[in-house]
Formats: sequence, structure tokens, C-alpha cells
Amino acid sequence: MNDMNDLERALNEKTVPWTEIEFRTKHFWIFKDAYPVTPGHLLFVPTYQTTECLYACFQAAYQWGYDGIDNERWDGFNIGQNCGTAAGQTVMYPHVHMIPRRTGDMADPSGGIRHVIPDRGNYKNKNIDPIVESVNW
Repeated sequence: MNDMNDLERALNEKTVPWTEIEFRTKHFWIFKDAYPVTPGHLLFVPTYQTTECLYACFQAAYQWGYDGIDNERWDGFNIGQNCGTAAGQTVMYPHVHMIPRRTGDMADPSGGIRHVIPDRGNYKNKNIDPIVESVNW
């Protein structure tokens, strides 16, 4: 049991819901999303909860997305990660979503990931009030 990685431990303890494995590497595993937004929606999950493994997830998701475009399986893709409950994270183990996009899958995809906030996604919509606030970095 001691030679299990973080992901195997989480799967063994059933603290993560993923079951359909697409691919495995030393740094990450790829799972089919249980509730896909589009066909081909995948999760890239680090084997260890380290920056190195998480970076490998983003790199692989990006490559997988472009491979899908090159092979004409989809027309574009979004990559994202929900970090914290305020951002919609429901499984508290890091994972990266790769969501294939196809022409026509929504009327106007302008704004892409900005649509996570309802009615604020399409930045071309002149009826949206601008958010004005000071941010202290």
C-alpha cells in the first residue's frame, strides 16, 4: 500500500469518483468525465498533487486538444480547472478539464470560458454593465 501514488490512494479510498480510465502516465492519468459537457470531455488528473504533475496535466490537455483538431474530431477546445468551491469545484482533488468544442455547439461562443458567470460571458454584449473594482495585487 505504501507505494501507491496520491491518485491511486484517492481512488482506493473512494474520495474521487473517476472510473473510466483512457490513458495513464507517470505524471497523470486521463479519465472520461462522468458528466461530459460535450463528447470527448476528458479529465487530466495528476498522480501526485505536485506542481510538476499538474503542469504535465495542462501540457497534455493542450496537446490532446490540438491533436483532436488536427484529426478533425473537433473544431476547438477549452481547458480549465475549478479551484475551490466558490469556483465550482466539487471533487477536491486537482484535475484539468479538456472540453472539445464544435462549430455550432452554441449560438455564439464568443467569450469562451467567460460563460462560467451566467450572462457575463459574451464580452461583445453591450448590455452588460462593466465590473469596476480596484484589485490590490
